[in-house]
Amino acid sequence: MLNMLYLLCVSVSVCVHACMCAPVYDVSGAASDRNCVVLSDIHIDIMDYIQPASCTDAEFRQMWAEFEWENKVTVNTNITDLNEYLQHILRSTNMKCLTPEKALSGFCGFMAANLYARSIFGEDALANVSIEKPVHLGPDAPVNGHIRIRAKSQGMALSLGDKINLSQKKSST
Repeated sequence: MLNMLYLLCVSVSVCVHACMCAPVYDVSGAASDRNCVVLSDIHIDIMDYIQPASCTDAEFRQMWAEFEWENKVTVNTNITDLNEYLQHILRSTNMKCLTPEKALSGFCGFMAANLYARSIFGEDALANVSIEKPVHLGPDAPVNGHIRIRAKSQGMALSLGDKINLSQKKSST
């Protein structure tokens, strides 16, 4: 306990793994909330630690089946071109498109692409973009569809979903 008008500086190193957001307590534990740091109040941009990565189709399918956390994001944009929207998502999420360019070329009114990234913590993130261009609504109709994100941790799946939603809001203005 410090007396009034006294100051004490304390330096502590805390190792935070991936997308953790929980209180960090001192040795007295959760019984005393006076000596804790709430990590959910510390906002870190996921783009600072996620990098595009590659994997085979078989590895992608295996990870897709294993990862239990999924976040489904509805496409909500004013972008009217399928390829343009995919490129926008790649830029916004810092993910790599695993679907061959040849499979994405041409125009058939719909597109499906698999995306992959890995964090500097070694955590994998997968995404499946399934979008279509509703031709019956005319050439100015925006792209619609869904993006399914899968990861081992809930934090990674939710963070990428938030990043996509935020980027869609920016593209709509």
